[in-house]
Amino acid sequence: MMSGIRGKDTKPELMIRKALHARGYRYRLHSPAVPGKPDLFLRRYGAAIFVHGCFWHGHDCHLFKLPSTRTEFWQQKIDRNRARDAEVEAALREQGWRRLVIWECALKGKFRKSLDAVLDEVAAWLAGDCRSLEIRGAG
Repeated sequence: MMSGIRGKDTKPELMIRKALHARGYRYRLHSPAVPGKPDLFLRRYGAAIFVHGCFWHGHDCHLFKLPSTRTEFWQQKIDRNRARDAEVEAALREQGWRRLVIWECALKGKFRKSLDAVLDEVAAWLAGDCRSLEIRGAG
């Protein structure tokens, strides 16, 4: 069961990649030279983009619900993921990279935004000078 869970090339990630490419943005995938091996790395903008699954990263939204079985295991796993996310954010900041997190709930679920709306936010962030941004669902 767990072997079927993808760490790369997830549906939300592919949606973002295809749409950004269609808008003319070029990027590297999972660059090992950048802390956290971001899902997309845009060197021209000094930007690392992560597409986070709400369950795996413990996002406070309607898509996250801690399983009722093996609760302690899952809580520890999600806590480790959150701690790693914080370490990656600090390393990116220290090295001068910008960070964008696109949460799964921005792309699916009852509070999702349109793909164009998400891409408009990404484009505005890339064009601006904000160091860090998280795009989440509308709810």
